[in-house]
Amino acid sequence: MSIATIGAFAIGEYPEGVAVMLFYGVGEVFQSMAVTRAKGNIKALLDQRPDEVTIMENNQPKTIKAKETKIGNIIQLKPGEKLALDGELLSDSASFNTAALTGESKPDTKNKGEVVLAGMINMNSIALVKVTTAYEDSKLSKILELVQNATAQKAPTELFIRKFAKVYTPIVVFLAIGICLLPYFIVNDYQFRDWLYRALIFLVISCPCALVISIPLGYFGGIGAASRNGILFKGSNFLDSIAEIQNVVMDKTGTMTEGVFKVQEVSIASGFNKDEILQLVNLLESKSTHPVATAIHNYVGDINYSIPMENVEEIAGHGLKAAVNGKELLVGNFKLMDKFNIQYDINHANIVYTLIAVAYDKKFAGYITIADSIKEDAKETVDNLHKMGVKATMLSGDKGTVVKYVADQLGIDNAFGDLLPEDKVNKVKEIKAKKQTVAFVGDGVNDAPVVALSDVGIAMGGLGSDATIETADVVIQDDKPSKIPMAINIGKQTKKIVWQNIILAFAVKAVVLVLGAGGLATMWEAVFADVGVALLAILNAVRIQRMKF
Repeated sequence: MSIATIGAFAIGEYPEGVAVMLFYGVGEVFQSMAVTRAKGNIKALLDQRPDEVTIMENNQPKTIKAKETKIGNIIQLKPGEKLALDGELLSDSASFNTAALTGESKPDTKNKGEVVLAGMINMNSIALVKVTTAYEDSKLSKILELVQNATAQKAPTELFIRKFAKVYTPIVVFLAIGICLLPYFIVNDYQFRDWLYRALIFLVISCPCALVISIPLGYFGGIGAASRNGILFKGSNFLDSIAEIQNVVMDKTGTMTEGVFKVQEVSIASGFNKDEILQLVNLLESKSTHPVATAIHNYVGDINYSIPMENVEEIAGHGLKAAVNGKELLVGNFKLMDKFNIQYDINHANIVYTLIAVAYDKKFAGYITIADSIKEDAKETVDNLHKMGVKATMLSGDKGTVVKYVADQLGIDNAFGDLLPEDKVNKVKEIKAKKQTVAFVGDGVNDAPVVALSDVGIAMGGLGSDATIETADVVIQDDKPSKIPMAINIGKQTKKIVWQNIILAFAVKAVVLVLGAGGLATMWEAVFADVGVALLAILNAVRIQRMKF
């Protein structure tokens, strides 16, 4: 652009020289505004950590910097105040606005002992929160860092355009010199001024601004739009990948179901004391983080820690094993009973609910049935995936009858139960062997091998474990499965806008280049072909931030 301006002045085309720089400057301003706005949207959405907190010290409130807060400090949170660090609620109950984390402002009531996260806003009464995580390790801090680093992960189109521009720009400059000088040896009535003017026009038209700015901006806009809806992409490359997904493979518990289990029936075999067995099961399950453990604890009540329990061992995909007073205690599925040759007379295949089998002292002691409710937007999720032509498959370690029941309710294409983590890997490998793309949706902890194997790993439970954020490519903050098709749609729309910009830029430039080489286009058309197209492309890229998904 500098060469073109100097050249225009050199041949006396002052208005056109000024126009090149003026419109180029205007274009740069619009580009800066668009980028700043996109970054601002994401930062305003996520960087909502308060700078100061009020902690209780000797029963007296004291205001300190949030970064100076230590694990174990007790924060006093007034109504309308935002929590700065993750912690455990000490008050009996409190209602929180979770918009900073989930994108939704629907109140979420927490009870004493439950986890509350940085970014949540206390809604009514004063609440006391015990800090459990350092400031820089809070969920909101990790999410903010994740999204701010997202632009470092470039999409293939973006990487190509960057490499293309590095090679393209010097080639264009040499071609312009050729257009100016080579006709001297070919054309009879060669006029240096005319051919220099044509070369300058060629140079302005060839400027790759529209592509170099609008493509990254399109992806950045896609990441921003997703963030605003509580979906976090770890990089623009995953926007491209998710747009091409043909299969969504999902876990059941906590993904399509609430993951909140309730005990339905307790059947203890004769010869065993029901209360004693339930106390043993309650204590052993307290060693597990599975939602089933919470259901049993809620049903049985307080845990009796005075029971002498040793050698607690978790057997993947089966359950728990321990020794009590020298006797073996087994709590898990019926595969666990089979593994330890425990005889039972229950036809467990006919029971739809999740079954927890119990064996004590090498004898079958009975079972507990537990039910989980399907999420309210799960059916809508599967319907939307089908409308997009995406197949839905459910893989679960839960009992086959339970998995089939849930899959039938939701209209899922294929469902498999009684799976160990390695079985899930094999099922995903089978799909990939058909040369089809796969997105896996799970909790990102025990499903880590499958997440790594899939083309796009989506973590449900942005409010759950830190391992979720670490392993997945996309994190859905509010656990809503309806965000899965929304994420795919955002990916498709982003890709569409990026390709619209590429086609627009190349088409207009090609037409004006031909006209310029033939002497039919002036510098004004050239300026439009560069700056005008860049502005149109920027406006098109910004459009994704205004879309409703």
